[in-house]
Amino acid sequence: MQIAPELGEAEVAKPVSITSMVYDRLRRDVLTGVLKPGAKLKIETLRDCYEAGASPLREALSLLTSEGLVDRIDQRGFRVAEISLAAFEELLTTRCWLEERALTESIRNSGVAWEENLVLAHHRLTRTDRSASGELRTTTAWETAHRAFHMALLSGCGSRPLLGFCEQLYDQNIRYRYIAVTSAYPQRDIAEEHRQIFDAAIARNADEAVSLLLQHYQGTGAYLKGSLLSLEG
Repeated sequence: MQIAPELGEAEVAKPVSITSMVYDRLRRDVLTGVLKPGAKLKIETLRDCYEAGASPLREALSLLTSEGLVDRIDQRGFRVAEISLAAFEELLTTRCWLEERALTESIRNSGVAWEENLVLAHHRLTRTDRSASGELRTTTAWETAHRAFHMALLSGCGSRPLLGFCEQLYDQNIRYRYIAVTSAYPQRDIAEEHRQIFDAAIARNADEAVSLLLQHYQGTGAYLKGSLLSLEG
């Protein structure tokens, strides 16, 4: 089994438990499609692939179950959560609902720290290549910068639970993007879409920023729905 590259590493190394390390690797491999939807996650096989004992693996899989990325199969173990067009449509709708509120509140509460963080996140995103030459998949560096930008937009919402839900749904969307990429994206200027969202947010124009953000998600969603339909067909 090939293990996926990191989706972003901490700038400063910190001591982590074996369970945390296994959880991070398993989570990354589920999100990037290395572990396929519906695949059975046998502890015996995972022990060799992830060089960890049964207890840390079970703990990590239980954590992923709570995030909806892994399913527990009664007393028979675990498997990677399935994907479907219906589940993706539900995910997209819920994500738009939550982020509309989160971005509105974030702009309403905006201060100097929020603006500085957003400016830095957008700058880093613009300076990061989206894909390697000849590759359809986005680079891990871009994925990291892209996530940081979107979370920076919402970071001032004033609700940790709301932000946590938005983060979780963002990561589930990443999973669909990795699994559904079978052809190049249609012609869209993603960088320009991000710039417009950024400009509206910095200008404290909440209505415009929300409208642009939802258009951004719906554009990607339309492409992914088409790709998922071809996979299900």
